[in-house]
This record gives sequence, structure tokens and C-alpha cells, in this order.
Amino acid sequence: MKNHLLAFAVLLAVSLGLLSPEAHAQGFVHADHQRIADGNGKPLILRGMALGGWMVQEGYMLGLSNLGAQRVIRSRISEIIGARKTEQFYRSWRDNAVTKADIDAMAGWGFNSVRLPMHWNLFIKDRAGKSGTGKIVWNEEGFRRVDALIAWLKADRMVLILDLHAAPGGQGNDLAISDRDPQKPSLWESGDNQTKMIALWAEIARRYKDEPTIAGYDLLNEPNWGFQDKADIHGCSETGNKPLQDLYERTIRAIRSVDTNHMLIIEGNCWGNNYAGLLPVADRNTVLSYHKYWTATTQESIEPFLKLRAQYDMPLWNGETGENSNDWYSRAVELAEKNDIGWSMWPLKKIGSNNPLEIPSNTQYRRLASYLRGEGKKPKADEAFAGLMRLAAHSRFDRNIRHADVIDALFRAPNSGRPISDQKP
Repeated sequence: MKNHLLAFAVLLAVSLGLLSPEAHAQGFVHADHQRIADGNGKPLILRGMALGGWMVQEGYMLGLSNLGAQRVIRSRISEIIGARKTEQFYRSWRDNAVTKADIDAMAGWGFNSVRLPMHWNLFIKDRAGKSGTGKIVWNEEGFRRVDALIAWLKADRMVLILDLHAAPGGQGNDLAISDRDPQKPSLWESGDNQTKMIALWAEIARRYKDEPTIAGYDLLNEPNWGFQDKADIHGCSETGNKPLQDLYERTIRAIRSVDTNHMLIIEGNCWGNNYAGLLPVADRNTVLSYHKYWTATTQESIEPFLKLRAQYDMPLWNGETGENSNDWYSRAVELAEKNDIGWSMWPLKKIGSNNPLEIPSNTQYRRLASYLRGEGKKPKADEAFAGLMRLAAHSRFDRNIRHADVIDALFRAPNSGRPISDQKP
């Protein structure tokens, strides 16, 4: 009974915002008023990279923009090579696309953090069972991958942000981002899906509550949903965001019932840009994350977020940015850091060149991709499978094409006007 009373007291204090960051985050990265601080309380600029495409594939990353969501890509592949070989490809992809060599390289380049986009179905088995929480059966595949990633990051003194990128049911009308099936209830249309999401974060908190290598929990990636007006499909004109606020509050309560250490991160509607109705957040160890793509790199472009930081006395984090030119990268990083804002680029690698690493394609895969885009003949199953397995093997760091110019744009150019040829070796 005493333990139950203590737990209730902690939860009540957290929910009322009575616990300061210092009281429950000693030794952990945490929110310190308007700045993020490390475990020793010193200001910390997170310089990060997202492992986009590892657990959640988006079509454009594979040269399949027309297919969009991972479930569609997987289904189309399975029609050609069968379910068993499709699973073999995806397992090989997860084995190769992120390894210790990738993390070691990022540490050497200057990154101090990694953002992991997670797919719920790698952590929850979509069937009833006796183990887990209620009817939820945990899928150890996802947790095993997280455990390995933590070990690699710990060795390089880097930190990890866990990002629920694809939530149960899907959190938006941009289908590829969350791998959403529009023929099934979304996250917002299903109490069961919301229960799964909350339970997943509670389980993550239970497993990792004492792990300081994890810097924070990014609760929900880029929600984009019109709650008040269905015609506002991405929620950019939303003025209330009540269902999103309610889900955040319930998730935070579940996490804090077992984990008072880790920093929490919330994203607004409209792909992380609309915060109407979401603030203030009672939990003081919470960061506001905005995403920045294809917009100006002027001070005025982030002024709305700076005002929120000051008004609600909470840190800002540019939790996702990239997919642009090297010049834009340099200006975006400079803008963020001169305003004491950390950043996380997207992504580390894909088929395509405006990222640090590029996954090389192959002839057999290109034939498959051409067919899947509706531009070529259907390949034979064995040829398609060979092309996919070669693609998975070439997603490995030592097979990647390295783009040093992108790293230069992120780390040298924002801080030096001198060209590379003038730099000391």
C-alpha cells in the first residue's frame, strides 16, 4: 500500500507540474526552462540525424513515390515474390541499413544524437494473447533493435530520441509518413488504437526508465488531421486540437507513472507546426518540436516558435529538417544554433544523393521499381528477389556512397566562411 501511495503522489506532482526538471532528471538530458541541458545541467545543442527508412519506409526513399506507404510497397512486392521472401527482404533490410558502423561514422562526423523513427508493428504484435498489457503482445523485434542501437550510441557517447513515427492506425492524412491504411480506423477514430499507443509508451518507459543514453521520447511524429473541419485534412487551420491534446495528456500520465527521468517531446498538428490548444503542458520536462522543410532560413521564419518558447518557458527543438541543398542546410543549421536550438536532419540514407549516405541501386531492382511505377514489364520472381536482397545488402554502411559535401554543409559551412581547400588537414 505504501508503494502505491508513493507512486500516486509522484504522478500527482508530475501532472500538476510540481516536479522541476532537476528533481527527476538528474543524470539525464532534460528541459531546463528554455534550453535543453545534459545530465550535468550544462546547455546541450542536439546535433542529430534521423534513421528514416530503417523501421518505416516511405516510397520516395526507394524510388517508389507513387506507392507512398510501406504497407503498399510491401504488398506489391509480395505479389511478385511471395510473403516468405518478402519477409526475408525486410529482415535483411533491418539487419543491414543501420549498424554500429553507421553510428561510429556519425559520431566521427560530429553528430551527438540520433532520432529513431519507430513503426508500432515492430513493437506490438497485432493479435490477442496472454502476455503483455491486457490483450497486447509485445513484439521483441523492435525492442531488440533499440537495445542494440543504445549499446552502439553509448559506446560513442551519443544520445537517442525515440520517435513514434507510425502510430497504431496512423496519425494523419499524409499516408506514407505513418504507413496509414485509409480503409481502416485511424488513430483518431479508434479507442483501441489510442490504447495501443499509450500502452506502447508505458512499456518503453518501463523498459528504459533508467537508461540515460535515451535523451527523450518524441511522442507522436507529425500528426496531420482536421479535427474540427474534415476539409482541413492536415489540420493546418485547426484552432482547438482537443483530441491531440487529450492523447498527449493521457500518454504523459502513463509514462510518468513509471518514468520520471526522461524528457518528453511534443509535436503540433499540421506536420508539427500547429500548436493551437496544445499549450501549456503541465509536465515541465517537455520540449516543443517543430519541423522545417523548404521554407526560408530567416529569423522571421522561426519567430512564431521563438514566441512560444518564451511564452511557455520551454525549449525548442528542430526535430526534423533536410531534403534540400547544401547551401540551405548550412543556413538552416546556422539559424537554429544562433537561437540555441538543436536540430535533427532527415534522413541518414536513401536511394538519392542529398543526404550523407546514398544506397546504390542495381539493375534488377531498377527493373522491379520500373514495373512498380507502372513504367516497365513485370520481372520474374527470382530476378526481383535477387534485386531486393542486393539492395538490402548495399544498404549497409560499407556499401553506401558517401557524400562528404553534405557533412561539410552541416558542420563546417555554418561556422566558417573559409572554403574546404583552405582548411587545415
